[in-house]
Amino acid sequence: MAYSEKVMEHFANPRNVGELPDANGVGEVGNPKCGDIMRMYIRVEDNVIRDVSFKTFGCGAAIATSSMATELIKGKTIDEALQLTNRAVMEALDGLPPVKVHCSVLAEQAIKAAVSDYYRRLGIDPVPIVGELHDCEEEACACGG
Repeated sequence: MAYSEKVMEHFANPRNVGELPDANGVGEVGNPKCGDIMRMYIRVEDNVIRDVSFKTFGCGAAIATSSMATELIKGKTIDEALQLTNRAVMEALDGLPPVKVHCSVLAEQAIKAAVSDYYRRLGIDPVPIVGELHDCEEEACACGG
C-alpha cells in the first residue's frame, strides 16, 4: 500500500489542526469499523468559511484527508464547500489506496456535518441545503462503516 508524497506531507505536517473556540459550526463523524473520528470546526462570515480546523483520531490517511479538506474549503463560500467531494480530496492528495477511500468520505461528511451545525445554530433547517447526513453505523453506509 503506497501513499503519494502529498498524503505523506499532509500526514507529517497537517494544516489547520486544532479547535476553533469561536466556531460557528462543529461537525463530528466517525467510522466504527476502522475507529477513525473526525471533528471539523468552521468560522463563517458573510457566507464565506474564513477559518477552519480539525481534530482527527485515526490513521495517517484520515489525518491527511482532514488536512487537505480544510485547505480546500478555507476561503470558500458555504455552497462551494458543500460541493467538495471525497473524490476531489483524493485527487488533491494524488490518490489514496482503495482500502483508505473511506477516509476521504469521512472528510466530506465532516464538512457537511459542520455546515449542518452552522445552519442549526442560525435556526435554519439544514436538510434542504445540506441533505440528510447518514449514520455510519448503517450497514449500507458508503464509507464502509
